[in-house]
Amino acid sequence: MRALVAEAPGRPLRLVTRPVPVPGAGEVLLSVRACGVCRTDLHVVDGDLPQTRYPVVPGHEVVGRVVSVGEGVTGLAPGDSVGVPWLGRTCGACRACLEGRENLCRSPEFTGCTRDGGFAETCVADARFCLPLPSGWDPAALAPLLCAGLIGYRAWRMAGPADRIGLYGFGASAHILCQVAVHEGQKVYAFTKPGDRRKQAFARSLGACWAGGSDEDPPELLDAAILFAPVGALVPRALGHVAPGGVVVAAGIHMSDIPSFPYRILWEERGIRSVANLTRRDGLEFFARVADIPLKTTVHRYPLERGAQALEDLRVGRFEGAAVLVPRPTGPGAGRQRPRPPRSPRPSGDTPHRSGVRRARRGRCGGS
Repeated sequence: MRALVAEAPGRPLRLVTRPVPVPGAGEVLLSVRACGVCRTDLHVVDGDLPQTRYPVVPGHEVVGRVVSVGEGVTGLAPGDSVGVPWLGRTCGACRACLEGRENLCRSPEFTGCTRDGGFAETCVADARFCLPLPSGWDPAALAPLLCAGLIGYRAWRMAGPADRIGLYGFGASAHILCQVAVHEGQKVYAFTKPGDRRKQAFARSLGACWAGGSDEDPPELLDAAILFAPVGALVPRALGHVAPGGVVVAAGIHMSDIPSFPYRILWEERGIRSVANLTRRDGLEFFARVADIPLKTTVHRYPLERGAQALEDLRVGRFEGAAVLVPRPTGPGAGRQRPRPPRSPRPSGDTPHRSGVRRARRGRCGGS
């Protein structure tokens, strides 16, 4: 099977041919149908994450079909469709795990970082950490939900009740979360790189009531702000945009240094929180919630061999939405799928488009 390998920090991805992996006890072998390309994959390739174990196959937004199962696996069988997210395994014994906070496990494994991920034609995953996926979706449309969607959802929950919410950095996560928030009746304020009119128009097309550059002030104070852009200077900027009692949530795994700022912009019970990983419960809750939302992901497909180009396009912001690698259907399990009851498909979009978000739930921005 073919795979893209990050051999060392700062080295370009290399396309290699490897033997098909064999699932061990408790594991499943998957034929990769699609794998989203996340900014975290850039951090892995660039060497920004000290926990990365090289050489490694990146990719943690994996939509796969079970080819075979290892000893002791129950509940999954060949032909099943599953998702493999960032959290690939936990110890189950540390204090965090025992308290139901497995995202803070002291000895975790991360898909595409400390264990091989989905930038490949096949991959092996811990069966316990595979997520059931909704039927009727295009695999490429589903892939971004497994990190961009899940991390956005966890950050959104951490933001708490908020009538007015700001999203800083309008990439894969924000374009999904914007639709969720608008559906829930929140007013969304989208912040992009200064002067990026294309992404600002994209945000408005998905229901944002205001969109502007990160150097601009929103027309009214926000109740919460979520930072997807890995830019530390945005933390004090966002604090200055939230009302007393508001919260700023940093959703990324890596961020440049946060500059010093005056205490007065933190005062009045404003808060700063970070998001670390996700839990299996997050996945189950998120997919249950989006089942009732007319959600669409805007995706840009790349063949596996163009994975390095997909990462570079993500780095410089050449597209709206998300990039997804779609391996050719070769190798074990190719073309085999157990029959499923038919459901209406939810297509992905290859260009910015309206998501079908209910207009009746949209709020108007103050001052606009």
